[in-house]
Amino acid sequence: MEQLSGQDAMFLHAELDGLPQHIGGVSIYDQSTAPDGVVRFKQILALLESRLPLSPIFRRKLQTVPMGLDRPYWIDDPNFNLEYHVRHIALPKPGDWRQLCILVSRLHSQPLPRDRPLWEMYVIEGLKNVEGLPHNCFALLIKVHHAAMDGATGAQFMNVIHDLDPKPKEYAVPATHWTGEKISQRELLTRAYINAWRKPAETWKLAKSIIPAVRRIQAGKENQDFEALDHKQVTRFQGKISRHRVVEARKFDFEKIRAIKNSEPGATVNDVMLTIVAGALRRYLQDKDELPDETLVTGCPIDVRSDDERADGGNMVGFMNVALHTEIADPLERLIAVHKATKGSKAYAQALGPRIAMDITDVVPGNVLSVALRAASATGVAEATVIQNTIVTNVPGAPFQLFLCGAELVDSISLGPLLPNVGLFHIVYSAVQNKQGTITLSFTACRKMLPDPAFYADCLQQSYDELCQATLGH
Repeated sequence: MEQLSGQDAMFLHAELDGLPQHIGGVSIYDQSTAPDGVVRFKQILALLESRLPLSPIFRRKLQTVPMGLDRPYWIDDPNFNLEYHVRHIALPKPGDWRQLCILVSRLHSQPLPRDRPLWEMYVIEGLKNVEGLPHNCFALLIKVHHAAMDGATGAQFMNVIHDLDPKPKEYAVPATHWTGEKISQRELLTRAYINAWRKPAETWKLAKSIIPAVRRIQAGKENQDFEALDHKQVTRFQGKISRHRVVEARKFDFEKIRAIKNSEPGATVNDVMLTIVAGALRRYLQDKDELPDETLVTGCPIDVRSDDERADGGNMVGFMNVALHTEIADPLERLIAVHKATKGSKAYAQALGPRIAMDITDVVPGNVLSVALRAASATGVAEATVIQNTIVTNVPGAPFQLFLCGAELVDSISLGPLLPNVGLFHIVYSAVQNKQGTITLSFTACRKMLPDPAFYADCLQQSYDELCQATLGH
């Protein structure tokens, strides 16, 4: 039994109506590389069953504390049934990319039930007419609650179910019957009572860290180490989030992205991807005659794990805001400005303390946070304050080719959660797919705010093309 951290529990409390807080992705596989040229559903089930002991995410579920007096616990589900979590479906005709994105959007918009382990998988067949894919591909959609993992631990989870060559590594299925665990209400209340006595000391420790952080931020502003992003713009991506989603993605060659990065001294791959997103937002909002005169701002989650914490599960995420400089038309000038902005944002995050967000969520009682979030949503306060216009998160994938039951991974879409007042979420996923290094830029959006996902995906492609022309001459 393991108690959720404050940050893990925050993703449970933030799950409001129309805002499910799970992450995931769609992986697409070429069956021709499998031993018999085909992968059967029962093979995927057998592989997953053999790998259940390799990750606690598979079989643990939530155990809440009576009256919400403390953060929930993870316990091993005594009634775990693998076949409840893995479903087999087919893509509607004509089986093209648009149909795949529509199906994935619908599945991703549905919250995960909390009475079982917080994950689901869908094996999707019928990808008959997806341009650019080999014949007879299938897809695997994975949904995992954000309380169970973040992007960094998600990459580790993906490694558990994949292999490095077409022949799957064999793991013995345990012969003993799965029993799970149970915990009494008395024990939960006793633990809550003991933890309550620790709160004053934790609060005092947090207060002592906040005071010097405020001083560092004031000094940084005076020295102009970073710019204040106090006046955020309001766009169509701010407001009440609907229950409906759209998803799309564009894939770029990693070596070209690296060449663009090298064209500007000191720039990073992340700077390049932020510049592409900025160009796409500029083009999209211009088309709607809605482009603000001042820059839009993106939130960028950052992994704050130490080397000793790399194997730990759950969430360890800091946050920084970055000016996208959508007011700059020239792609090269925008890249230079974004690079400068990210340097300043990193300096601000360092001055604040990268782990301070984690420390705050560990101290604030979960039931108080839950009531505050629901009250803010019900009264409209959540939509009154703009913190970011969008989110762009960078998730590193495997730097080597992966296989599932012998089928080669050839493409992917990453899926993220929407936040109150932020109806557009981007994920930058770098990995080896189809034996070459790629960067996939995926987005999840509220369908009411972004009703034309194919057009926005084209805006991403055109932004990339313009940046290539401006920096590489082609």
